[in-house]
Amino acid sequence: MSFDRACVIGAGSIGSLCAGHLGQVAEVSVLVRRPEHAAELNANGLRVSGKSDFTSRVTAATDPDELPVPELIIIATKAMQVEEAAAAISGRYPDAIVMTIQNGLGTEDVVAAHGSWPIVSSVTFMSGTKESDSHVHYELDTATWMGPFHASGTSFETVKEIGALFESVGLKVEVLPDLRPAQWSKLIFNASVNPVSALTDLPHVQLFARRDRDSDLGHLMFDLIEEGKRVAAAAGVELFEDPWEMNSRAVQQGSTHDDEYAHVPSMLADVRAGRRTEIDFILGSLVREAHRLGVAAPLSEGLYRLVKARDRSYDE
Repeated sequence: MSFDRACVIGAGSIGSLCAGHLGQVAEVSVLVRRPEHAAELNANGLRVSGKSDFTSRVTAATDPDELPVPELIIIATKAMQVEEAAAAISGRYPDAIVMTIQNGLGTEDVVAAHGSWPIVSSVTFMSGTKESDSHVHYELDTATWMGPFHASGTSFETVKEIGALFESVGLKVEVLPDLRPAQWSKLIFNASVNPVSALTDLPHVQLFARRDRDSDLGHLMFDLIEEGKRVAAAAGVELFEDPWEMNSRAVQQGSTHDDEYAHVPSMLADVRAGRRTEIDFILGSLVREAHRLGVAAPLSEGLYRLVKARDRSYDE
């Protein structure tokens, strides 16, 4: 099928990168939460700079009834906002395909509770920085992994068509018949990198992989990743990539503290902004799986509780 009309729900960095790129070949609408955000996008379009450089026209609104009927819906909110996003389209667009693009586990089930759409699961390694409501700077042009959410009856052919759409606008994609091994690889990677970054106020640079001295941070990262791999093995998941190698490869061009790479993980960005993190969907989902499977994961549990305590401090 063709995807001439796409709707992106959530216009943070990932949602903006998707909407901006797809806007080159499709009619793209964006569902946002703030009227002033919608107004700026409608007036100025969506500018992408950095790894790509262009401005796309988009139609934005806070009410889905004000947007064109889409053929593809990309839910690009943070994981804890997926419930709200799925509720907004509940009862609408029965012929659309819905794609999730969050970290962690379980967002597909949240979407499926609100409709019978075919669902495509995805995780992404691309990243960017929002410069304004209508401008995103594209930093890492790394791949998005996508596959069918089999419980919703999605065909692999459908996923390949969406993958081809992404590739046609210059986004890197790897389409997989079963996303679960890749999803778990990224889960373990994120469940280690994000909490450590949030608690140390360090961007993701070489300190995360260094193990030269007994006190080096890389030892903690390695042990956290090993815990995650034991949980995955108990769940019967053969990982798509080794999360330790993913960590080491991601920081090999960085310095010890801060440099041109200096990627700020999403949880660190949340902490610096004084807002709650996605800890429950990332490390929390790993800890819950460890409990379910009877696998000891004391390092993961300790980090989970520390980040949760920080989250609760914002509530109080």
